[in-house]
Amino acid sequence: MTSQSTPTLQDVADAANVSTATVSRCLNFPDKVAPETRQKVQDAIAVLGYSPNFGARAMAARRTNTIGAIIPTMENAIFARGLEAFQKELRKHGFTMLVASTGYQPKVEEEQIRSLVARGADALLLIGYQRDPEVYRFLEAQGVPVLLTWAFDPVSARPSIGFDNKAAMQEMAGKVIAMGHRKLALISADTGLNDRAAARYDGVLRAMSIAGLDPAQLYFEETAYGIEEGAAAFDRLMALPDRPTAVFCGNDVLAVGALRQARALGLCVPQDVSVIGFDDIELAQVAYPALTTVHVPHHEMGRRAGQALARHLRDGEPMVPMQLRTRIILRDTLIPV
Repeated sequence: MTSQSTPTLQDVADAANVSTATVSRCLNFPDKVAPETRQKVQDAIAVLGYSPNFGARAMAARRTNTIGAIIPTMENAIFARGLEAFQKELRKHGFTMLVASTGYQPKVEEEQIRSLVARGADALLLIGYQRDPEVYRFLEAQGVPVLLTWAFDPVSARPSIGFDNKAAMQEMAGKVIAMGHRKLALISADTGLNDRAAARYDGVLRAMSIAGLDPAQLYFEETAYGIEEGAAAFDRLMALPDRPTAVFCGNDVLAVGALRQARALGLCVPQDVSVIGFDDIELAQVAYPALTTVHVPHHEMGRRAGQALARHLRDGEPMVPMQLRTRIILRDTLIPV
C-alpha cells in the first residue's frame, strides 16, 4: 500500500498476518474470533487507518448489521438502562444500534419504523404490543424481524422478552391493600395509547377485586409522564374531600413529582399519604423519602433482547418469548394504616 492509497481489507489482513475472511469475521462477528487474533486485527486497522465500506458490504450481504430500537421517550431514564445493556450485547455480536423516540405518539412511531426499515435496519426492537396491525403487516412484508420488550403476554404469538405489567402491579397493589389501605389512587399515562399503562391500571383493579374492594372506587388520574405532571395530578388527588391514603404511580418519575408536591402541600410521606412508584430507576433510591416501587429487570431485559436478536439474525435461531420477574422494593414511602 502506498501512502496515497486507501487501505483495503487485504492490507489489514497482510498487516495482521491473517486471512481476509478473519478480518471480515472480526468486523462482523467479533465474538467468533479469538481475542489475540481480534487484537491483531484491531491494531492493524488502527495503524492503517482502515475504514470498512459498510455500504458495499451491506449491498453484498443484503444486511447492514444495524438494529433499530424505537422507544417512547428520551426525556427520562426509564429506558436508558435497558438500552445500554441492549447496545453492549449487540456490539459483542457485531451489530450496531440506531435509536429513535416517539413521544408516545403512535403515528410518529409508525414513521420511525418505516424510516429505519428504509435505511436498511435488519431488525427492530419495539416497546409493548399496542400498534396498528398494518404496521406489523408492513414489517412482515419487508421481512424485518421484530422483538417486543417492556411487556410480556403469554397468549401473544409475537415474540417478546419482558415482564407482565399487570401481574407486577397487581402484586404491589395486593401488598398495599394487605397493609390496610382502602382508599387508593393511581396516576397513570394515557391507557388508551399505552398498553403497559393499561396493564398496570388493570393490575390495581384486579387486586382490589380480589380483596373485596370496589374497583370503581379507585381514584384515577391520567397524565403525561413527567415530574411536573405527576405533581399536578397528585395535587388534584389531595384536593378531594375524601382523599386517598395510598397513591400508585405508573412510573418513578410521576412518583417523584408526587413526592415533591406532597412537600409543597405540607404533607408528610408516608405518615399522611403513601406513594408507590414503578420501575426502580436510580431516581427512586435518591428520592426523599426513598421510594417504594416495583423493580423492573431493565439490564437483564436489554441484554437478553440483544442476544436473541443477534442470534436470530446471525444463526437463524428462533426468538423464544421470555418472561422476566419483577419484584417489590419496600423503602420509605409506604406504611400500614
